[in-house]
Amino acid sequence: MSRTTRQLASSIRRPWTGESPEPRTSKLVSLREAAALVPDRCRIAFGGQSVYQHPMAFVRELARQRRRELTVIGVLNGPELDLLVGAGAVAVVETSYVGLEQFGLAPNYRRAVEAGRLKVHDYSEVVAFDRFRASEAGWTFLPVYSLAGSDVMTGNTNAREMTCPFTGTPLQVVPAANVDVVVVHVGLADEYGNVLAPASRLVPQTFDGVMARASDRVIVTAERIVSNQFVRQHADLTVISGLRVEAVAHAPRGAHPCHSLGFYQLDVDHFERYLAASRSAEDFHAYLETYVYGPADNDAYLDLTPASRWATLETGTGLL
Repeated sequence: MSRTTRQLASSIRRPWTGESPEPRTSKLVSLREAAALVPDRCRIAFGGQSVYQHPMAFVRELARQRRRELTVIGVLNGPELDLLVGAGAVAVVETSYVGLEQFGLAPNYRRAVEAGRLKVHDYSEVVAFDRFRASEAGWTFLPVYSLAGSDVMTGNTNAREMTCPFTGTPLQVVPAANVDVVVVHVGLADEYGNVLAPASRLVPQTFDGVMARASDRVIVTAERIVSNQFVRQHADLTVISGLRVEAVAHAPRGAHPCHSLGFYQLDVDHFERYLAASRSAEDFHAYLETYVYGPADNDAYLDLTPASRWATLETGTGLL
């Protein structure tokens, strides 16, 4: 039985006595403390997709803490994975895509794969997504039809063949995501880890909820910390329950240079700077010194972007 299931079962069995419930414990921690919860050799997944709403402040803190030998599981990965690969933090990748969308390929990732420094398990996009749904459902593996005849079956040692025991139909099977820790960046959360998203939301916000339900350990970074009363007033917009969350850290502009729904848009200038620096390992080391290792924390990183630039990026209040 998972930790979250035990919590729910305990709350259901506990009789109501008419007294006020025990006060909850705040899960608010610093970004540094949140990143310290992720050990070396961890199987980790990051919320967001492509160049949208990745927990970049958390990723930079992981790199700053010199994390090593991570296995990153994803669906559509982007700068969060490319940065960690460039920082030497990743050993294994399980995903369908790693790239910077309109900015092209992910140079650090490609360089590491070509040099044989990364072990990669490729999946199709749908199967990569469904692996998280399998973990959400408590399955250990996922039967699929869509990988038949593809190079995934040739190159991915985790993908196997089987025969349906009921129909005799040939199937392919892949392992569930089996993630140790999921880290998501969100717009609004309270101190207990309850996460809200607008009713009119994009795919990353919906998928973040699936990812969070696929692991017993979830870390949230948030643009804004709101009151629990605010959450109760908008309970229908809760996409992640605080029961699933181990820690929540306040990280304003924490997806930068990615887009954050309702707060700011993609920072094209920074992405172009990142891409130019990623063309060689030497240049990327200089980028890391300037934007990751040099700044003491996320506030110091944000100070590197002028206020005038933030004024052009911000899109609204981010309130529901």
